[in-house]
Amino acid sequence: MSRTESLLRITAAYAVALGVATAWLLAGPDTAWVWLDALVADVLATVVVFVASRMHHNSSFYDAYWSVLPPYLVAYWWWAGPRDLADPWAWLLFVVVGFWAVRLTANWVRTFPGMHHEDWRYPMLREQAGRWELVVDFVAIHLFPTLQVFLAAVPAYLLLSRDGRPIGLLAGIGALVGVAAVALEWAADRQMKEFVATRQPGESMDRGLWAWSRHPNYFGEISFWFAVAVFGMAASPEDAWWVLAGTVAMVAMFLGASIPMMEKRSLERRPSYQDVIDRVPRLLPQRPRRAG
Repeated sequence: MSRTESLLRITAAYAVALGVATAWLLAGPDTAWVWLDALVADVLATVVVFVASRMHHNSSFYDAYWSVLPPYLVAYWWWAGPRDLADPWAWLLFVVVGFWAVRLTANWVRTFPGMHHEDWRYPMLREQAGRWELVVDFVAIHLFPTLQVFLAAVPAYLLLSRDGRPIGLLAGIGALVGVAAVALEWAADRQMKEFVATRQPGESMDRGLWAWSRHPNYFGEISFWFAVAVFGMAASPEDAWWVLAGTVAMVAMFLGASIPMMEKRSLERRPSYQDVIDRVPRLLPQRPRRAG
């Protein structure tokens, strides 16, 4: 299957998934909470993507869903909430989330080679699960990321479900942090692309942003979701005690799963990566240590 046909099939699956979600939101039974209606729709869309993944024997069908759904959620919460179409705070939030989604989705489209490719972690997880591989495929690879992104997006719901409250400076700070986070991710991806095009066999990346953090792209992703949480704090300060839950979950995922798996694989493929580990901070950007 060609790369173009692969992308068209994924796009069609997402169109069906969003169609199912929209049909539920418009015609399905309502719950007592708009956020819960959105969660049910999100899970139903995830099931559609999961079915498409199984039909094509490739769980990377799900990968772009991470960045496609948040703008949809924000748009629905805005439409269902009290803020009108001209509300500047809703627009500011939507633009920041849209900026993040466009960059991340475009980067995925640029790097996705076609249906013959699947993220190396997915077959490993399914193989380790044995006879439970179907359950692990749905829960760990599809449903869990959906719930995690939804939790991190809930602060946006706080802003869009409240009208008439002064927001001011804090939302502006959230916007600046969000834009800066997306710019950092873009720069990190660009630097990695340039490195991959010219690297020598066995060479490990430790240039530019990657000299200050072994995973600047993950730091940018965490920073973006922190920015969304700041928007929620601005709209509802009394909820500040829990509004960072999504950001904390992101940190836990990257530190507890994504980074250890990536670094183990890097060491297996490039023993020189141990030198990078010895010199370059793991996640939070800091001045790199000297070798030896």
